[in-house]
Amino acid sequence: METPVFEEIDPVSDCDCPGCVHWRRVLPVSPPGRPPAHRAALVVAAAAATALTSAHAAPAAAAPHTPGRPGVPAGDEPDTPQGSKAPLHGPGGTPAKPVIKIRETTRADIIRRAKTWVAAQVPYSMTTYWSDGYRQDCSGFVSMAWNLPGNEWTGSLDQYGERITKEELQPGDILLFHNPSDPERGSHVVIFGGWTDYTHTYYVAYEQTRPVTRRQATPYPYWSNAAKYVPYRYKGVSASTGGGEAEPAEVPPGQTPFPGASYFRAGANNQYVTLLGQMLVARGGARFYTSGPGPRWTEADRRAVQAFQQAQGWTGADADGYPGPRTWALLVEGKGKDIPAATKPATPAPPAEGKPGTVPPFPGRGMFRPGANNAHVTQLGRQLVKKGFGRFYTSGPGPRWGEADRRNVEAFQRAQGWRGGAADGYPGPETWRRLFR
Repeated sequence: METPVFEEIDPVSDCDCPGCVHWRRVLPVSPPGRPPAHRAALVVAAAAATALTSAHAAPAAAAPHTPGRPGVPAGDEPDTPQGSKAPLHGPGGTPAKPVIKIRETTRADIIRRAKTWVAAQVPYSMTTYWSDGYRQDCSGFVSMAWNLPGNEWTGSLDQYGERITKEELQPGDILLFHNPSDPERGSHVVIFGGWTDYTHTYYVAYEQTRPVTRRQATPYPYWSNAAKYVPYRYKGVSASTGGGEAEPAEVPPGQTPFPGASYFRAGANNQYVTLLGQMLVARGGARFYTSGPGPRWTEADRRAVQAFQQAQGWTGADADGYPGPRTWALLVEGKGKDIPAATKPATPAPPAEGKPGTVPPFPGRGMFRPGANNAHVTQLGRQLVKKGFGRFYTSGPGPRWGEADRRNVEAFQRAQGWRGGAADGYPGPETWRRLFR
């Protein structure tokens, strides 16, 4: 039996697990020869997991790997190695009949099944099987959602589907990339959940990837290997539309129910953001917008919402700048108090640089994610250039978070000796401290 190999990571890193948080508090630097406590625990857990996966697979914990960051796009290649074709519950299960059986289903049912794994936070694994019998990798996830008789892989899923165009995509279809020369390198498949906005540049993707099943807005067709993803439709799906999260129909503002908090977060791009901005402008929030309002959620929207909430006398979490049902109801019904004039600057003040030798406060991870557009991104980029880590910029740096920012941050993190999830290119408190130190 091969001994699992783990990376040793300096506990003074951006790893968020309780062990690293504890050692960062009690030790400025790891004592020589003493790895973080959770690393030793991982080795023991890995040995136990190796023994367990050789038996009949039950719902399993995640396969050991360096911690990932949920909701963060994969690197240059999706880290999604996959298993081969197998019956339900693995090699020991009942083999499926060799004839391809197309089971009828609906789009709504495909999305419903996909959401069950998202809700259960199923750990990614190419060797273990969930309680429903499907392998816990990307192709097993699609096999489950399509209700296939067994576990397929990226090299066989196309037999159950028919190739379609981007314009024909509907919820429940898939985007498939199979790399025949090296199937475990880059091969991946995701479920299409609907376009996020009218531009059809982003869509809701349901996918099985490390560390657990996720649902998130994704650029079409995918973060990496974009030209190689091919749309497919399951042959057994009914001809009806719906079931996913496609664009909402145009509805007069006074009749629009609250769509949900997820429509108003970093990276969101939809017509509800435009509608919200228009209502805020009508209630005295025009000064927060230098252009628009538009479909992409920005800091201007958040500040305008916060001003409206504060005008109602709300404080704390009730005035965080993110609309909830109460905020939305007051706006669409034209009730509540308007935003008072000139109570705050029209544009956000630039982040404080602090006195020489001091580190400016870390603004939070949400400032550095796909779709983010704020002064903190500019501040970060300028400091990266100052420190000699700006080689991926072709212009800027500027306020919109991009792949150049992520790659420059990753280069800086690797220069600290970090690897794996601690060097993913997304700044955390420790990256920020060392960069501005």
